[in-house]
Amino acid sequence: MKPVRKYPYLRSEFFKDLNFNDIYNEHHRRVYNFCLNYLQSLEDAEEVTQDVFVRVHLKIDTFNNQSQLSTWIYRICVNCCIDFVKAKKRKKRFGFLTSLFYDDSNEIKHDIGDFNHPGVVLEQKEAVAALFLKIEGLPANQKTALLLSKIEQKSQKEIAEIMAVSEKAVESLLFRAKDNLQKKMKQSE
Repeated sequence: MKPVRKYPYLRSEFFKDLNFNDIYNEHHRRVYNFCLNYLQSLEDAEEVTQDVFVRVHLKIDTFNNQSQLSTWIYRICVNCCIDFVKAKKRKKRFGFLTSLFYDDSNEIKHDIGDFNHPGVVLEQKEAVAALFLKIEGLPANQKTALLLSKIEQKSQKEIAEIMAVSEKAVESLLFRAKDNLQKKMKQSE
């Protein structure tokens, strides 16, 4: 059995006996669910969830106890999701510079991913996929605020801490996100 990493340098008494396994077991479901809602792909959500906990493990000594541990982990999660989406977009842009077809056949090299979310009932899959496609088109900060508010049920204060912005900024982001979604819904009718 591998030794468990303890964190005696953390300021709070609560954290002195906490090990990484405890942190992971406490937070991995919420992190995975947020990643799944943000990325809309099982494989991508699993990959980013793993990246989040690698960062948590490597950076736990930078946690300054000014916010809750869960808020700090959500912030890492949001940043990992945004970084993943940016990297995927860069990869897609490069993909269009290369040939769209394999050299030896007419098969397409670059497929568009399917909407694959386990929480969606088959009958609703098309409508929810359309909604998530519209959410995907929002600017990253609006998308993040909307998902934290509506899916993760976080308060504006918690969202402000996670996103490192003011509560007024969160209010404005949520308003703009809803307004942009309504415009996108009207355009598609």
